[in-house]
Formats: sequence, structure tokens, C-alpha cells
Amino acid sequence: MKKITVYSTETCHFCHMEKEFLTAHNVPFEDHVIKPEDTETKKYLMDLTGQLGVPVTVITDTDHPDADPQVIVGFSESLFVEKLGIAK
Repeated sequence: MKKITVYSTETCHFCHMEKEFLTAHNVPFEDHVIKPEDTETKKYLMDLTGQLGVPVTVITDTDHPDADPQVIVGFSESLFVEKLGIAK
């Protein structure tokens, strides 16, 4: 099973597109909306991705907790179809 965590901001157009896409395909996800003063999450994302762009999506395989998570920066419908096995 996959756990999907989306890091987004309120004003990011691509963040809204991604969340609408996941919702439309009945893909459950946890949404972390980053506030401007949330320096801890910004540091975590910078350490994880090397940049501050959003959305950042972390896909964790809960059946294999020792496996490295997949990290996607930005929104690409085709990439999500591939990574999550979503039928078009």
C-alpha cells in the first residue's frame, strides 16, 4: 500500500491541479499546506529535494517501510499515472 503526502501552498496553481487530479482518481493523500512562517517544513523539503519548489509529493510504500520513498517535485499527470498505476 502507498501513503501519499503532498506538500503544497495555498497559492500554487500546480498544487491545486495535483490535488484535484488525485481526488478525481480517488487517490487518498495527506495534504500539508506550508505557511510562510513554517521554516521547519521548508528546511525538510530543502534537505529532501535541494529546492523550495512545490508541490512536493512523497510516496511511501507502507508494505516496505525500509524502502526509500519516491519524491516527485512539481506536477506531471503522466508521471502520477505511471507511479501510482492510475488508469487513464
